[in-house]
Amino acid sequence: MDNRNIKAYSAWIAVCIIWGTTYLAIRIGVADLPPMLFAGLRWLLAGAVLVFYLKLKNYKLPEKKELFPIAVTGIALLGFGNGLVVIGEQWVSSGLTALLITTTPFWMVGIQAVFYKDLKINFKTIAGLVLGLAGVTLIFGSRFEELLNGSQLTGAASIMCAVIAWAAGSVYSKHNKISVHPMMSAALQMLIAGFIQTILGFILGEASAVEFTPAGLFSFAYLALIGSIFGYGSYIYAIAHLPLPLVSTYAYINPVIAVFLGWLILNERLDFIIIISALIIIAGVILVKQGSQK
Repeated sequence: MDNRNIKAYSAWIAVCIIWGTTYLAIRIGVADLPPMLFAGLRWLLAGAVLVFYLKLKNYKLPEKKELFPIAVTGIALLGFGNGLVVIGEQWVSSGLTALLITTTPFWMVGIQAVFYKDLKINFKTIAGLVLGLAGVTLIFGSRFEELLNGSQLTGAASIMCAVIAWAAGSVYSKHNKISVHPMMSAALQMLIAGFIQTILGFILGEASAVEFTPAGLFSFAYLALIGSIFGYGSYIYAIAHLPLPLVSTYAYINPVIAVFLGWLILNERLDFIIIISALIIIAGVILVKQGSQK
């Protein structure tokens, strides 16, 4: 395994771990802060810090022709993908949000197979995706009834739209290569999406509802620095260098971490079924990894 592959797999592992913590952080933050400004200012801060750092390291800015694919990817992944998750978590628990987002790999594989026709879907890939979804469903199966409770349905619909936007943006990014470094691309995506979300937040009158609490401040800082710079930067790097079906399996690992954090911090359920489910999910990840190797 060469150095670039080591970095790519390390980036994928970082996404699996870091984004498993962000559901809880978003849930905490959106309880005190309006969703669009919460999301937009987070990405603006993270993008500005990352661009500043990269310029100090003499990373080049993209050419003009590369700004369009960068903008499309950023708006799809962060503007719609992340933005709709933040909106949805106003009504949906972090655990159920994680469950709904596990459908991401199916959308990625489907979009790539239909629109680009360059993905060879084999038995291991399908078996891994199904096994991973089965493991997560086993964890959260009892929570499906929450979808039928009033605003829960609105939140769930918002999150499902986020999943489709995220999958489409990921596939688009994978098939529209640019020469600029993936981290610089990620930083500019943050700035573009953050600017749009922030403007939308002001238009919706969210400024009057901003009230930073200690919990809200911690959530905002954590999401901006850890979830955005390290998490999203790692994701963009991973999808640039690894097969998309493999990268998409982060959506199976995140809920396991979310459940553990719920048990550790909020005293939520952690029992034998969850442990078995975690093993099933890991088995699914291994199968997808094997099936996506060329």
